[in-house]
Amino acid sequence: QAQLVESGGGLVQAGGSLRLSCAASGRTFSTNAMGWFRQTPGKEREFVAAISWNGGNTRYADSVKGRFTTSRDNAKNTVYLQMNSLKPEDMAVYYCAAATIYSRADDYRPSLSYEYDYWGQGTQVTVSS
Repeated sequence: QAQLVESGGGLVQAGGSLRLSCAASGRTFSTNAMGWFRQTPGKEREFVAAISWNGGNTRYADSVKGRFTTSRDNAKNTVYLQMNSLKPEDMAVYYCAAATIYSRADDYRPSLSYEYDYWGQGTQVTVSS
């Protein structure tokens, strides 16, 4: 059974950094776009970042542009989210997801949650002010 497992969350002071990882098991997502979303209690899941299958194209929410970077290592079946200059408003549960509708689509890195069909269980990021 295919699984996505996030790790790397935790508690950090405002201005600090964290690196999230998302490891796939049970199948490979190396030909698919991957994305990161986040959610806080009482709010809808929010798009954070996405990356095309080969890492050549990325997309970011305006709120994280310039501070967050997503990358991938297809040999390790892992996607990363480097988060710098963290703010209290970045505090949330972070989820990674895979969009398998297209394979090897160089420009495909969707920002809408319904385009993703595999989801991890999430990892908590807490930012103290």
